[in-house]
Amino acid sequence: MFKVKQYKKGVYRPINPKKYLGTSDPIFRSSYELYFFKWCDNNPRILEWASEAVVIPYVSPLDEKVHRYYVDNSIVYKVNLNLIKKFLVEIKPYKQTIPPVNTSRKKQSTFITEATTYAKNQAKWEAAREWCKKRDCEFMILTEKQLFPK
Repeated sequence: MFKVKQYKKGVYRPINPKKYLGTSDPIFRSSYELYFFKWCDNNPRILEWASEAVVIPYVSPLDEKVHRYYVDNSIVYKVNLNLIKKFLVEIKPYKQTIPPVNTSRKKQSTFITEATTYAKNQAKWEAAREWCKKRDCEFMILTEKQLFPK
């Protein structure tokens, strides 16, 4: 018997609910998202934040159809006294941000899943960058390398 990898999931109850823009408490789908929620909630430079509040249409390279991309988070960040910036933030494991490598030890089905996920994510992220260009905001992808630097 094999173990299925379980990710941490749940509802986060903001400590500073006035900063959170959602209509209900945000749902985290990984420990990375939970960490980011807590950081947003407790960081005095975060003026506002939301989870999955921005929806961006994108064309999937897999079926050439338009789909909806729910960006993980949006934040309003006070850079300094005179500068406030808006960001869309996607949170992913680093492995999903780089092209997959097909090795002889990897199942073909695993490689195909990784490759399709990567292609779909690239289309989503390009659509998000274009969306941000038109709205004076920035798109960023955070991985464990940024969330938990050594």
